[in-house]
Amino acid sequence: MNSFDLSGKTAIVTGSARGLGQAIAIALAEAGADVVAVSMNTSAETVEAIRGFGKKASEIRVDLSDHSKLQQTFDQALELTGQVDILVNNAGIIRRTPAKDHSMQDWLDVIDLNLNTVFLLSQLAGRHMIKRGSGKIINICSMLSYQGGINVPGYTASKHGIAGLTKALANEWAASGIQVNGIAPGYIETDNTAAIRQDEERSTAITDRIPAGRWGKPADLGGPAVFLASSASDYVNGHVLCVDGGWMAR
Repeated sequence: MNSFDLSGKTAIVTGSARGLGQAIAIALAEAGADVVAVSMNTSAETVEAIRGFGKKASEIRVDLSDHSKLQQTFDQALELTGQVDILVNNAGIIRRTPAKDHSMQDWLDVIDLNLNTVFLLSQLAGRHMIKRGSGKIINICSMLSYQGGINVPGYTASKHGIAGLTKALANEWAASGIQVNGIAPGYIETDNTAAIRQDEERSTAITDRIPAGRWGKPADLGGPAVFLASSASDYVNGHVLCVDGGWMAR
């Protein structure tokens, strides 16, 4: 099982204050990685959990939608760690409005953080990793990387874009020893899905379609993230791994 060991590796995880990002950051630390937790909100709880495994944890609070701060953020992470082996692009937002009423500002805000920021951070990490000849980039995609969804046109467009970007970067960087892959979570119990879960009829309909018979927990993404961050996935390139309880197979 040594191929799953992340000892000596350093990871940047965005959107690490709670939910999926927090669960992934903790899982990487449990596997041996030191972690830089990047979020607009405090990641103090995440940092404490990581340190509980005896690993180094640092926190950078920044609004990643402000692209003028991305270079500074990446440089700060390098100063804290000396190297970046793993980048997890998890930070994102969702705006729920019917397409006919979806404002231009909502559209731009979602595309800007969910897609543009991911490309720019990946570019910064990619340059660093190419020089080192190794690295792992994990993009958090979605079931809406495959489907159209309801009342979330901007989010759907951004997540389709992330799936495509994952493959494009993998094509260019695989020969440099860098694996770029994605995880497409199914219906997971997070803040982003709170509105759906509060709609009893829709929540029940969703649960009934999931072969596993339940919504996922953020911790369900931990193992897949460790796999894609570790040497166990060194020949996995441009793949989007569905972690959905069987939703896409239904």
